[in-house]
Amino acid sequence: MPSFDIVSKVELQVLDNAVNVTKKEIENRFDFKGSHVVIDLDKKEYLIKVETDSEMQMKQLTDVLLSRSMKQGIAPEAFDFSKEPHQSGKVVKKDVPVRNGLKQEDAKKVVKLIKDSGLKVQVQIMDDLVRVTGKKIDDLQEVIQLCKNSNLGIPFQYVNMRS
Repeated sequence: MPSFDIVSKVELQVLDNAVNVTKKEIENRFDFKGSHVVIDLDKKEYLIKVETDSEMQMKQLTDVLLSRSMKQGIAPEAFDFSKEPHQSGKVVKKDVPVRNGLKQEDAKKVVKLIKDSGLKVQVQIMDDLVRVTGKKIDDLQEVIQLCKNSNLGIPFQYVNMRS
């Protein structure tokens, strides 16, 4: 029976590359000359630590990070910008977690979405992925379109397609 997996992963190398490109662009920008800017990627925690002199520079920095990441193929939903920047002495700091892996509650939302659609497929949660199995490949392609068109706020990848 045909099947595929729905995952939500960010490749560490691509994320590291996006952070490095952002660092280089910020170093070369005139409006950041002589100002304190730190962009650091914690590879174990999937956390980007950002420090700047002002909140305006923080906003510009996050915009550059987002645009460079999108050019590298990382979905904007992978970044959690919900935490507000906080003042620490003379600098403004912000931690930006990167969503990596499908959490249990997100997997349940995906399963509910697929089951409510009425498509003839079986769905099961396996650790940090959702496996979808069906009799026809057309049904599986409909599930992919359904997930792409849903606004769950989660970046999905569809891997391991078997027929």
